[in-house]
Amino acid sequence: MDKHPWLLQFHKELRQEARMEGFVREETEHVVRLISRYGDLAFIIASDLNEENAGEVIRNELDYFRSLKQDFEWKVYSYDRPPHLKELLRREGFTVGEPEALMIIKLDERHPLLTRELSSRVREITDEQGIRDIVALEDAVWGESHAGLGERLWRDKREHPDSLYLYGVFEEDRLVSAAWMYLEQNSSFASLWGGATLPEFRGKGGYSDLLAIRARKAYEKGHPFLMVDASPMSRPILEKHGFVCLAYSYGCQSPSMK
Repeated sequence: MDKHPWLLQFHKELRQEARMEGFVREETEHVVRLISRYGDLAFIIASDLNEENAGEVIRNELDYFRSLKQDFEWKVYSYDRPPHLKELLRREGFTVGEPEALMIIKLDERHPLLTRELSSRVREITDEQGIRDIVALEDAVWGESHAGLGERLWRDKREHPDSLYLYGVFEEDRLVSAAWMYLEQNSSFASLWGGATLPEFRGKGGYSDLLAIRARKAYEKGHPFLMVDASPMSRPILEKHGFVCLAYSYGCQSPSMK
């Protein structure tokens, strides 16, 4: 299978032309920025740099965000140029995150994710209490606070209900696994997030059920491509369902701009 057209489509739709609910898009000659309307973390989602201008552009972006007093993440992919962009960012004070695999699948009506029989344990989450339960689950799994995530999810679900879908796996009304999905604006992609499961409930098919219910909703809404920035733990499960790795991504966190 030739994966290159998928990567080109991903780059065009979710990087060069990226738009997100709650963010202002800014495009310069060299970068595409997403600036939160609510003071959340901002992003440089795409860049077009070379050996000659990379250092200067990076410093200019630091100056720009410092003027806004806005922390930001520079999203770098393994195919970006120059090839040592991560190292240039690190020299300017960025913290470079661990690599995540960019996993993509294209659905058609015969795909097993769309025909999978779903467990009755899987339910959609639409209210504030449900999102609080997701936050509690994430806190328990990762051992750190996800209060900011909860605020953002509830705000997005309240203000843009058709762009965000959240689901959980329940055991006797206890949330034991959760995941969500954004339907990306003006694109054929849905982006998958979450997938946390309490340790004692792993290996019981909940992750696959959450993949399937999101795939069904995305396809129903006209988004045949699913994408995930996957951890090493998630990648084998995604590959089992037909996802392929197109590249690797790195979240590069700016030094404090405040």
